[in-house]
Amino acid sequence: MSRRANGEGSIYQRKDGRWTGAVYVFNRDGGRQRRQVYGSSRIEVAGKVADLVRLNEQHVPAAPVTITVREFADSWVQQLASGGLKPATVSNYRWVLERYVLPRVGRLRLVALAPHHVREMLGAVSESGVSPRTVQLTRAVLRSMLADAEREQLVHRNVAALVRGPRVERAEIVPWTADEAKRFLTSLEGHRLHALFAVGVALGLRKGELLALRWDDVDLDAALVRVRATAQRLGHGVGLVVGAPKTARSRRVVPLPHTLADVLVRHREAQDEERAAAGEMWQESGLVFTTGRGTMIEPRNLNRFLDQAVSRAGLRRIRFHDLRHTCASLLLAQGVSPRVVMELLGHSQLSMTTDLYGHVMPSSLRSAADALDGVFGA
Repeated sequence: MSRRANGEGSIYQRKDGRWTGAVYVFNRDGGRQRRQVYGSSRIEVAGKVADLVRLNEQHVPAAPVTITVREFADSWVQQLASGGLKPATVSNYRWVLERYVLPRVGRLRLVALAPHHVREMLGAVSESGVSPRTVQLTRAVLRSMLADAEREQLVHRNVAALVRGPRVERAEIVPWTADEAKRFLTSLEGHRLHALFAVGVALGLRKGELLALRWDDVDLDAALVRVRATAQRLGHGVGLVVGAPKTARSRRVVPLPHTLADVLVRHREAQDEERAAAGEMWQESGLVFTTGRGTMIEPRNLNRFLDQAVSRAGLRRIRFHDLRHTCASLLLAQGVSPRVVMELLGHSQLSMTTDLYGHVMPSSLRSAADALDGVFGA
């Protein structure tokens, strides 16, 4: 039997039946130490030993074995927060980790995390009754975290990238028709939030963009609105925060229809009356849409109001974000080009607009068919 070369490693079976491998590896400080790996079969352990030997050949330090998934996750989230990432994104990552990832794999050593752990975790999340999109998001957050761990040489591979995520079918968007949108806005005439929903339907602004809109961003003389901020409620005691828009393209200038400019003029006059009536109770915020005391509207309250208003109007229920879909669909149905709709909505890519609204309205499809009739002389 030939003698093993130095650094080749050794493999043997323990009395309890499990297999153990050992090999000397490089430390992050440049030294060497004996590293042991374990498995249920000789083949499994041989693979782990081979991975360590390959790192030695490349003079790459072996990942430390003491750091747990939770320990790295905590430091990772802190790095994200100090690295300029948006507070909303950091808060969402933290929530996903605490809710779905760490309860199941947080105690594992980071270097010991394996594909089967990820598959079992995703299976448990799926069985908890959440949507496939939530399972997909859980895998995405873990994959992003492990990608940074791999770059820092704390793990040798990103095991989340080796596990397939669930297939998510895109839900069909069924926005309101022009008649439904008109009936809804008519039902709100005279209400203090009429202007908010009129802007939401006509300009397709996101809920956070509407709540963060300031009078300084509205030029009624030039009939323009500048979208420069968004508001969002964050968990972990952070509360309502105002930050930069979702993407660089979300920062945009949107022209106001003249009828909508008139609506905002009347809304500003009504707000002035509210300010005078509130007296010292009014808290000046400079926001276009506020509570009766001048403060920012709670996003969840706005959702509840929409549900109640839709029910009173006798219309089919839609989400607040569907007002944005309604705006896009109506514009495309009127023959506005997808490129223009993309700019108005602040989408980052044209494909996002066409993928979301490719089905859009029978009138749009009819116009396309009529155009072909013209080409072929029918």
